[in-house]
Amino acid sequence: MELRMTTTFPSISISTERLVLRPFEDADIPALAEMMNDELTTAWTTVPHPYTEQDAEAWVRRIAPAERTEGRGIVFAVTEFLTQRLVGITHLQNTDWRILATEAAYVTAPWARGEGYATESMLAVAQWLFRDQKFERLEIRTAADNTASQQVAQKIGCISEGVLRNAWIARIRTDDGWTDTRTDLIVWSLLPEDLDGVADQMADAGYSSFADWN
Repeated sequence: MELRMTTTFPSISISTERLVLRPFEDADIPALAEMMNDELTTAWTTVPHPYTEQDAEAWVRRIAPAERTEGRGIVFAVTEFLTQRLVGITHLQNTDWRILATEAAYVTAPWARGEGYATESMLAVAQWLFRDQKFERLEIRTAADNTASQQVAQKIGCISEGVLRNAWIARIRTDDGWTDTRTDLIVWSLLPEDLDGVADQMADAGYSSFADWN
């Protein structure tokens, strides 16, 4: 097997017809703080709650850039092409450069749900990952009751591989605030051959297709 010397992703932007996926900028901090304080985001992710502008500053200026420069993955701010508004995050993490595999996570802002943005951005990232970066496996793990996240995985062509029992801590809202609760994780995988025909199917369903990366 050919040895791969690169162990970091390039700093790039990815464009679709409706979206631009790019590195985070300071101007994203207020919208990021608002997005991460959403109840669904609090329930299904491990972000601090409440999520302050200081948390957002740390993410934009230190945590997200370090994911790429230290070789763990890459973080994209998902923005609308026409308005430049922040509508989500796509994050590749836990990257294994030897076997060319990585794990994806994504968040959609509450003001942008129902538009298919998570599916569109994940498909674009998967195409770039397989075609440009020559990766061999993309993995997604979704909490058992997080049906919206599972639908994204299904729409981009992922195959469900099984369940990791009791492997995640979600949060539920009670009269006393947020409480941790254990739940299962569903493991999904996407291989390069799984993408065959997916972009055409999405276009037929009205989703924008992959355009370009630079």
